[in-house]
Amino acid sequence: MSDRGALSPSPTPGTTAVLLAAGAGTRLGRGPKALLPFRGRTLVEVVADVLLAGGCREVVVVLGANAATVRAGTDLSLHRVIENPDWDTGMGSSFRLGVGAATPGDHVLIALVDQPGLTAETVARMLASHRPGRVTAAAYGGPEGALRRGHPLLLDAGLRAAAAESATGDAGARFFLQAHPELIDLVDCSDLSGGEDLDTPDQLHLLG
Repeated sequence: MSDRGALSPSPTPGTTAVLLAAGAGTRLGRGPKALLPFRGRTLVEVVADVLLAGGCREVVVVLGANAATVRAGTDLSLHRVIENPDWDTGMGSSFRLGVGAATPGDHVLIALVDQPGLTAETVARMLASHRPGRVTAAAYGGPEGALRRGHPLLLDAGLRAAAAESATGDAGARFFLQAHPELIDLVDCSDLSGGEDLDTPDQLHLLG
């Protein structure tokens, strides 16, 4: 059995996905987004499986609001589920917890549960495009054709600790990225999805 290169003099880091699914879905008004019906299952189940299918070695699912209800209503047995007791302080605490739980030495792919358009092809493209020491971000075409940075976001193994330290309130990696724009590589994923987040009732068509 492989030990993932632990004895190799130059091991290649794997990638752990961190799926942020702790929010209460207040703006949407339908309870936690994790439990939204999607493709005959729930949104959190589908997105977690997409991350695994795209090439991540494992998926850490961070729950928060109504965590017991989400656990009871889903099958996340293929993934590692953790709970953030401070989920109501904002995304930053879930980001820190998830990055800290990721396999030591791995790159970390940050994904949001409210992106039903995420595909395994998007994940695979990001993994293949990543360069050492960099941040790889999925990007999508904006209204004027310019690429806009979105999710998922792939943090190099050597940057994950600094990114986590900067996470606070509702900000995950935002402050780290603002401080280090020179580290960011955009990967155009516009041909695979629009990259929209499901935040308000008028976006429920994204689940169609």
